[in-house]
Amino acid sequence: MIDKLFLLLAGHALADFPLQGEHISKTKSRHYIPDYIPEGQNPTPIWFYSLTAHALIHGLVVYLITWRLDLALYQSITHWIIDFMKCENWTTPHVDQLFHLSVILTIWKQLR
Repeated sequence: MIDKLFLLLAGHALADFPLQGEHISKTKSRHYIPDYIPEGQNPTPIWFYSLTAHALIHGLVVYLITWRLDLALYQSITHWIIDFMKCENWTTPHVDQLFHLSVILTIWKQLR
């Protein structure tokens, strides 16, 4: 069972860092203001789409490890909420990762 925990932790690291990318990292916050807006174009907030895409990637990782849609949905929903809280400065990056770890441990416990 420890192999599943390793895969969940490594999957989280993969999805939260290299798979997130600079674009999603910036635009998932509703407070992000682009550096450049083409002349004549209004800024269009896309934070909801970026945050949702990021959370769905996390859910996909959980699904590919567990083959359980319920756990994948739980991961997506909780990841969305936790990252929204971080983007609102309601938590710090360290607390954000502790919340994510608690979700991963909860998912892992459901596999036992």
